Amino acid sequence: MSQISRGLENVFIKTTSLTYIDGENGILRYGGYDIEDLVEHTSFEEVVHLMLYGDLPTKLQLQRLKSALDEAYEVPQQVIDMIYSLPRDSDAVGMMETAFSALSSIYGMPWNKATNRDNAIKLVARASTVVANVLRAKEGKKPAIPEPSESFAKSFLKASFSRTPTDEEVKAMDAALILYADHEVPASTTAALVTSSTLSDIYSCVVAALAALKGPLHGGAAEEAFKQFVEIGEPDMTETWFKRKIVEGKSRLMGFGHRVYKTYDPRAKIFKKYAKLLSERNQEARRYFEIAQKLEELGVETFGAKHIFPNTDFYSGVVFYALGFPVYMFTSLFALSRTLGWTAHVIEYVEDQHRLIRPRALYVGPLKREIVPIELRG
Repeated sequence: MSQISRGLENVFIKTTSLTYIDGENGILRYGGYDIEDLVEHTSFEEVVHLMLYGDLPTKLQLQRLKSALDEAYEVPQQVIDMIYSLPRDSDAVGMMETAFSALSSIYGMPWNKATNRDNAIKLVARASTVVANVLRAKEGKKPAIPEPSESFAKSFLKASFSRTPTDEEVKAMDAALILYADHEVPASTTAALVTSSTLSDIYSCVVAALAALKGPLHGGAAEEAFKQFVEIGEPDMTETWFKRKIVEGKSRLMGFGHRVYKTYDPRAKIFKKYAKLLSERNQEARRYFEIAQKLEELGVETFGAKHIFPNTDFYSGVVFYALGFPVYMFTSLFALSRTLGWTAHVIEYVEDQHRLIRPRALYVGPLKREIVPIELRG
């Protein structure tokens, strides 16, 4: 009898040279480089080059890539108008879907090895424009296009808030972009791959990925984890909340546990570092960081024996909040970063491994039946 793998767990759908995960030992690498080293010693732009071209760039290659990003921030006015035409209380990721659907209509070019990576770089740049203007539209501010600066992260933050960010804020945003850039083939990347297998265009692949990312069990987890901290309210209420909600109420502790990792998510450790750093100068963020720390201690004490530990979403919300982003933007910030991973994976698949993805379903319904005339049914 055919075997069903619920959730496609441990089903391999492609080979990749992009991301390596060792869930037992908490190791994450992009192109062979440990995630800790990439965050510490490189920039998001360098990781863009690594993901799309297979190696970290030389100075000249990095300069060319930055120039390509700088030149692609502009998006058609129709796309900006479409974002601003939506109700201000619209879901932020849904607004991104709308914008990328429009971009697909405008830029939906066929796959071509000579231009795929150029298109991916333009897509990543346009994603920053889309996300910044989703925020600005929801906040009732005028549109703004990112302008060239020292870094992609700085350009994005300046466009989002119309202010010059501190060096600490830029580094934290850059780290977040690297940490969320890719994670092999979770639900959103799988959705993008299925779409790419039909040879639909690269923007449509991102629309499919966004639809999958929106769910609270995937991209929405950072928002749900942070909402726990808000609900707790004060650090000294953490233990009472945990006992009532998690232990007695049997609710899920959001930001804990991962399908792949059986130990502490390496990304969570880095996010925790930046959450602590940024919260030192932000009183509200510091309160949430202290709650998160206490909740982590209780969670590890309760669930650690079951190999359930903090994942990347547990502390990322504190970082985003300290940077000035409202909770409703957290998933969109995840998406901004992950556009790199999605595009890198679909290019890898279409160019090297293409086959229409068409799984089967095991039929368990009734055997052949005869149709009874409607007047005799009853």
